[in-house]
Amino acid sequence: MSETGNKSKINHVLIVDDDDNIRLITQMSLEGLTTWKVQEARSGKEALTCLAGELPDVILLDVMMPDMTGMDVFGQAKTLLGDNLPRVIFMTAKVQASEIEKYRALGAAGVIMKPFDPMKLPEQIEEAFSHFS
Repeated sequence: MSETGNKSKINHVLIVDDDDNIRLITQMSLEGLTTWKVQEARSGKEALTCLAGELPDVILLDVMMPDMTGMDVFGQAKTLLGDNLPRVIFMTAKVQASEIEKYRALGAAGVIMKPFDPMKLPEQIEEAFSHFS
């Protein structure tokens, strides 16, 4: 990731999830507990459209979506943005060690298990963000 600009602090998060309830809980958690700008995308295609505009610092990316998987979105975003790709944190119920290794091997900053604790979510995001190199 490029270190141009202030990339040591989170200011803007893009939530990508096809589940309305997950997006709502995530948005409420982040807006209630942080000062971060929160943007939402309901699909992989919508997420890629969002990335054509102002780039977030972090993308919270659901793995299982109907139109494109999170892995597909990650790959296309990486091709599209190269070194400017924001830090990606996968959100998934698939948290077996082999799955987590697969996400990390792709270059993900972290993995957050669903269901997650809304009160701890900002801390989990910050931890993944700060430990990613």
